[in-house]
Amino acid sequence: MRIKAQHAPFIARKIAYELLKCGFVSLKNGGDEITQIATDIILKDINAERAIEERANELMDDNEGDIEFMQVDRRAMFGMIKKKLASQMGFELNHDERYSHISHDILNTAWKKDALEYNVSENRVKNVIYSAIEGYLKNFEKAQRAAFDELEGREKLAYGSPEYELAFEKAYEEQLRKHGIIG
Repeated sequence: MRIKAQHAPFIARKIAYELLKCGFVSLKNGGDEITQIATDIILKDINAERAIEERANELMDDNEGDIEFMQVDRRAMFGMIKKKLASQMGFELNHDERYSHISHDILNTAWKKDALEYNVSENRVKNVIYSAIEGYLKNFEKAQRAAFDELEGREKLAYGSPEYELAFEKAYEEQLRKHGIIG
């Protein structure tokens, strides 16, 4: 599944929660610093993918005439261009590899900033971070649906209004807690 920018802080909180819970990592500043580090790294990754997609769209637009003339499937062409650009930029599109890379970056950055301590192998800590990312992504849709369902019965809230967004954010966080996605 593709990570969206609005999920970054929730994933980061899930990472901090799982690191606190694992028993072999101690976080400094109660996890706030690791949460910020993880959020920044996840957003950087999302923005890198977005830049690749923008460049792919530019290339598609520049060659619109040829694409139409050859009756090329635009979606397939976009995918091929994105894959080629990602390869040239050293950006991993495979989700497992990508999440592993993000996990490694979070761990290394946190270690360099002295935001955590651990007395086990680096790989074991990285696996906790990776599992937190995977766990969030596997379960967030359930929490999101439950939050939408909860707000559906509230007639006074207009979908998309600031009040709705605030209520949704609160309901969503509550559902994430209920589903054990964040602590």
